[in-house]
Amino acid sequence: MSKPPARIRLADAAFALFDERGYEQTTVDDIAERAGVGRTTFFRHYRSKEAVIFPDHDRLLELIRDRLATSSHSTALVAVSDAVRLVLLHYIEEGELARRRYALTSKVAALRDREIASVARYQRLFREFIAEWMGDPTAAASLRAELMAASVVAAHNHVLRRWLRGESSDPVDEVDEAMREVLALFPAPAAREGMPEGGSTVVAFRTGQDLAVLLPALRRLVEGGP
Repeated sequence: MSKPPARIRLADAAFALFDERGYEQTTVDDIAERAGVGRTTFFRHYRSKEAVIFPDHDRLLELIRDRLATSSHSTALVAVSDAVRLVLLHYIEEGELARRRYALTSKVAALRDREIASVARYQRLFREFIAEWMGDPTAAASLRAELMAASVVAAHNHVLRRWLRGESSDPVDEVDEAMREVLALFPAPAAREGMPEGGSTVVAFRTGQDLAVLLPALRRLVEGGP
């Protein structure tokens, strides 16, 4: 029977040692020795001890960018939901490794800080995409984009943590429902593509005046005349 790949053996060795000795007391050399590889092999797969614990966020962020880049104005929010699902599916595919990471980061302050920083990168990516989709440079729109992005990330993390704690039997369905709840809070802005500058506003009202008298008066009002 062939050995698992070195990357997997290193991750298994690291988490076993973290359980036995604690995170702070475990060194890179300890992990490499337990996995049966050299120090050089460790650094070929992971940049640091922390990197063994966390998923490849750079690759996940790139997957999100790729999905968002395929959207149009009318499908932007669908793309956001799909991107959130991609991240959740990555953790689900990790299975027990994701749960062991969750348990470890709950106990080690330095790892919680690293996790918070990673979450901020996802939120920034969503915020920038949503702001561009809104196409509105005002401060109010910027705040709305920030709120939307924060809500998107919070919805994903809520479902992910429920699954990590064993409280969700169908996290994919849950995250889809959570995203529907979030996006319902933020109605889409009207599409601007192809719309001419300016335009007309039509107001309907009832009056007893004769139309022949009323129309010239309305025209003077619109044109700014006396």
